[in-house]
Amino acid sequence: MPSIFTKIVRGEIPAHKVAETDEFLAFLDINPLAEGHTLAIPKKEIDYIFDIEDEHLAGLMAFAKRVAKAIEAVVPCERIGVSVIGLEVPHTHIHLIPINDIDDMNFSKPKLSPSPEELAELAAAIRREYEE
Repeated sequence: MPSIFTKIVRGEIPAHKVAETDEFLAFLDINPLAEGHTLAIPKKEIDYIFDIEDEHLAGLMAFAKRVAKAIEAVVPCERIGVSVIGLEVPHTHIHLIPINDIDDMNFSKPKLSPSPEELAELAAAIRREYEE
């Protein structure tokens, strides 16, 4: 059965996309830890990040770096934190989270509840930065 992320890649489930290439996709987390919390994924469904071919993994990291720079340009923060947990969805994904403190990466914290309109506006702003 396809993962929820594969369904997003196929357009079967909507997402607030911030960047896309032939091989990768980045979209806002709908239950973010912080404003701008974004997921970068390979379009190919691969469960475990360390099962990805080296060249593809390098491409994913370069893509995530470019997306992180776009997020930083839009969301005031000290840095973009990076996390790969790999248990919640069986599809490799990198969390890119604007942070000002190490506690901002605590996944047990209550999540934010932005409106669809807020997510759409933020995604558009990050996408503009990414495309420059």
